[in-house]
Amino acid sequence: MLLKSVVIKKKNLTTVNESCTLDEALKILEESGYRCVPILDESGKIFRGNIYKMHIYRHKANGGDMSLPVTYLLKNATKFIFVNTSFFKVFFTIKELPYIAVLDENNYFYGILTHSTLLNILAQSWNIEQGSYVLTVASTGKQGDLASITKIIAKHSSIASCITLDIGEDEFIRRTLLTLPSDTSEETCAVIVENLEKKNFKVIEIENLKNNTK
Repeated sequence: MLLKSVVIKKKNLTTVNESCTLDEALKILEESGYRCVPILDESGKIFRGNIYKMHIYRHKANGGDMSLPVTYLLKNATKFIFVNTSFFKVFFTIKELPYIAVLDENNYFYGILTHSTLLNILAQSWNIEQGSYVLTVASTGKQGDLASITKIIAKHSSIASCITLDIGEDEFIRRTLLTLPSDTSEETCAVIVENLEKKNFKVIEIENLKNNTK
């Protein structure tokens, strides 16, 4: 995953300096419309954490001192990734955060990767624009299952994308979503499904992307 191509760079962001007061930070947040922004050190290079509008509001409502430095309510100081971080670490680090800070090779603040951007990347992996049918195939997760599934499909069609969604404790514990190319006919799809089920791979859902895009 090339993070640099999807990260919003520092020069295009609203940030606050660590020397800002809570009152000053609140004004910046209200003017920007963001619910939180990164806090940087005096040099503008080091990520200190995030400041959230709701935390300042709560502090103010409780009669808190608004002249305190913004770092008083600093959050997510350890929530950051690097420009060369793997997709899987990114996915599990961002979780409920609106964005994750991204550092460069020198540990300097490079920018942010937003939650919505990550979701868009995942959506693109479905290859909806170039797909026809999405087959959800359930299997037991045994070694070689995925190879067998793709081999069956490859006899009739190429595969536009493949995603494994879950591993659980049900009778069928692994669900693999396979998108067929846009030129796949309904007849070809039916043949693929028939051949998969002959080999004991249960096709639990067939989604017609052509109908969804109308």
